[in-house]
Amino acid sequence: MHQLSLPSIALCIICTLPLARGQWALHTIDNTSKGADGVRLADVNGDGLPDVATGWEEGNRIRAYINPGTARVKKPWPAVTVGEVQSPEDAVFADVDRDGAFDVLSCCEGRNRTIYIHWAPKEAGRYLDASAWTTQAIPVTKQQQSWMFALPMELDGKPGMDFIVASKGKQASVGLLLTGDDPRATAQWSFIRLYDAGWIMSLEPVDLDGDGDLDVVVSDRKNRSRSGVLWLENPGRPMAKWQVHRVGGHGLEVMFLDVADIDGDQQVEILTVTRPNTLLILRKGQDVRSAWKTERHDLSAHPIGTAKAIRVGDVNLDGKMDLFYSCEAAPRPKIGLFWLSYPDLAFHDISGPIGLKYDHMQLLDLDADGDLDVMCCEERDQLGVFWYENPARSSP
Repeated sequence: MHQLSLPSIALCIICTLPLARGQWALHTIDNTSKGADGVRLADVNGDGLPDVATGWEEGNRIRAYINPGTARVKKPWPAVTVGEVQSPEDAVFADVDRDGAFDVLSCCEGRNRTIYIHWAPKEAGRYLDASAWTTQAIPVTKQQQSWMFALPMELDGKPGMDFIVASKGKQASVGLLLTGDDPRATAQWSFIRLYDAGWIMSLEPVDLDGDGDLDVVVSDRKNRSRSGVLWLENPGRPMAKWQVHRVGGHGLEVMFLDVADIDGDQQVEILTVTRPNTLLILRKGQDVRSAWKTERHDLSAHPIGTAKAIRVGDVNLDGKMDLFYSCEAAPRPKIGLFWLSYPDLAFHDISGPIGLKYDHMQLLDLDADGDLDVMCCEERDQLGVFWYENPARSSP
C-alpha cells in the first residue's frame, strides 16, 4: 500500500490516434449527495489502482471510493460513507496509526471549523462497511480555523503520520499537525503555526531545493497585499523554523497550482491560474531562493468560466506537456473544463457547457488505454465525482 501524489505514468507515443473534437465522454463515480468538493487519491487496498476520498460539502458526509478495475471503471464505483461532519472542505487518505488500514482525515469550514479523523476498520473485508468506521474530532483543531486542506507528511519521526494543514479567513494559517507517540490518543495531537495565511488553495509537496526532504509549495488566494505563490522550506526538524520564500503572483487572487517541467528544460516550473482568467508560469531565477520570473497569459477571450485549477500532462501523446484547466462560475454556454496545448495555448473543449463549478483535478489513466484521463468533481450542477475519458486512444 502506498500514498499517491501526482500520478507517475509512462506513456507510449507511438500508434496514436487524433483527438476527437468536442466533449470527452463523462463517467460518473458518484452523484448521490450534494456539493462534492475535491478528489484525493491513494491505493488503499494494495491492488495498484488509485482509490478516491471526497468530502461532500452540502451533503455533510465523507466518502471513500474503491477503484473497481478497468472492466468496471466507467460505472459508479463501490463506496462507503466513512463519517458525517458539517461543511467538509477536504478529505484525504492516510494510514495515520500505521496499522495497515488507510484512514481518512477531513477538514471542515463554515461553523464547524474542525479537523476530524475517520478511523478505518482493521479488517480489510469491512472497509466498505460504514458501521465499522469511527469518527473523532481532533481537539487541538476544534473550532479554531476554517480548515481547507491537509497534506499527509512524515514530520516528527514518531509512529503516526503527520500533516501539513491549511485554512482560510480569521486566524488562517499553514501549520504542522503532529500526531505524537500514540496517534489514537487524539488529545495529544499538537499544532504548530508556520505561516499567517489569508485563504490557502494549494499545498504541493516538492523537494524544491534538492536537499532530500519535501518542501511545500503554497498558493494563498486572499492575504491582503501578501497573496500569491510561495514555498515553505522544510528545515528537516519539525520544531525548527520553516523559511518562507515568495515566488510570484503577488497581490493576485491565485487559485490552485501545479509543479511540473512544462517546457522540457529539466527544471520545474510552478503554474497557477488567477481570477478572473490569467495563466501564470513561474520560472526560478539563479536558484529557487532568488527572484522568480513570471510569464503571463490572458485567457479571457475563450468562452470559459473563471479560473479554478491547472494541471500539467501530455494530453494528445505527442511527447509535449499540455495544460488541463478547470473553471468555476461557468454558466451555460460557458465551458468549465478544457485543455490548452503548450506553447501555442490552442484551446480544446473537454466538458462542453455542462457543469457550473469544477474543482481541482487528478490526471491518471483510468481505463488503461495509455492516455491521461482527468478526474474531477463539480458542486453546483451536482455532477458529483466523475472522470472524463481522453479520446486520444480508444479503450481496449
